[in-house]
Amino acid sequence: MTFTIREAGEGDGDLATIVRLVNTITPDDPDSLENLHWSNETYPGTSRFIAETDGHAVGVATVGRMYVHPPEFEVFWANIAVLETSRCQGIGTALLTTISERARSRGKHVLHIPANDARPEGIRFLTRRGFIEYERNKTVFLDLASVHAPAADVPAGVVLTTLAKRPDLIDGVYSVALEGFADIPGGETPMATGDAAEFRAREIDRPGIPHHGFILALDEGTGRVVGYASLIRIPGAARPSAWHDMTAVARDHRGRGIAGAMKRAIIRWAIADGIEVLEAGNDTDNAAMRAVNARLGYRPLPDNVILRGPVFDGIMSA
Repeated sequence: MTFTIREAGEGDGDLATIVRLVNTITPDDPDSLENLHWSNETYPGTSRFIAETDGHAVGVATVGRMYVHPPEFEVFWANIAVLETSRCQGIGTALLTTISERARSRGKHVLHIPANDARPEGIRFLTRRGFIEYERNKTVFLDLASVHAPAADVPAGVVLTTLAKRPDLIDGVYSVALEGFADIPGGETPMATGDAAEFRAREIDRPGIPHHGFILALDEGTGRVVGYASLIRIPGAARPSAWHDMTAVARDHRGRGIAGAMKRAIIRWAIADGIEVLEAGNDTDNAAMRAVNARLGYRPLPDNVILRGPVFDGIMSA
């Protein structure tokens, strides 16, 4: 089989091809045109490549800045996806080589690539090329068709509202995020909130983040934001679904049940909004949030893993 690899343009034609392939190959991690346009506008410089055989797209690869780290971070984020019928033909290796060359040209020598235990062949592909497991997230889901809307049960001295009702509290959300991001377990380098403008673009105004389902916890006495919980809709899912984007509580208010109260509020809102499935993922070391999810009835899905490796030099392990 002969194939070619070309760099994708930023027009809807190539982007739609990428979305179609990604959603076919990894339906548990779909994408959308809207999200790709947002990425190009917010974090320009991402490179995407399409592999073709006989004029038909059979694989894609993406490489660029990791959103949750500053531009000077040593690592680039990457993805590779090849149709099952086109695997074992050298296409995945060629795509990995192509994105490695792009990363190297931009001064990056390490890649982080996501994989999933449900697709062990993808993990084997990367480990044979020098990648090792860097981070593991225990992924869970809640089928909202099988649960009743939980009671509010808000801790004393705390009131809940939404960002849609209180958009004036975005600065307070950012203050909580500065502590929350720094304390997220997993990896060797803490996630970065970025400055206030970048945080807002990524965590507030990103397409798919519903402000009516963006829960804020306020100290009843002072009105200060002491926690927040947000969702992001999953594009192209078989059933209306959303991902728990972030749940964070100010350090001086942890241990009071605020995180659980916010998640219960999100579940109530999601049921009313017609969302049928909620998903969440937490690092294996994040025992506190995993316990919250377990108490709320979330059930396991295959783990998501991040594999870390050097830009590919063509050498494979046995």
